[in-house]
Amino acid sequence: MKQERFIGNQGVVTETREFSSCNILECEVGTNGYHGGDSGHGSRTYFRLKDLSSTDIDIVSHEKEVEIRLGGDCELTTFIEALEFAVETLKKQTS
Repeated sequence: MKQERFIGNQGVVTETREFSSCNILECEVGTNGYHGGDSGHGSRTYFRLKDLSSTDIDIVSHEKEVEIRLGGDCELTTFIEALEFAVETLKKQTS
């Protein structure tokens, strides 16, 4: 599924996919691509993970740091699949 998210005043087209095993993990990712500089020049990237069912996930946010902690083999599998999807989507959107 595609949708548009806004980071500041910049639109980012994102793609969303579900990854299922004994748990269900949703990943949404997108970018508006390279713009030749820092965030003042408009490049934006969006990444979201969401537990849809039975995912042993804990997300801890500190200043300038995010930790993602997963428990279980199925969570490892769906997390790998979600990360691969994220990388493929970002590469496709920047080529």
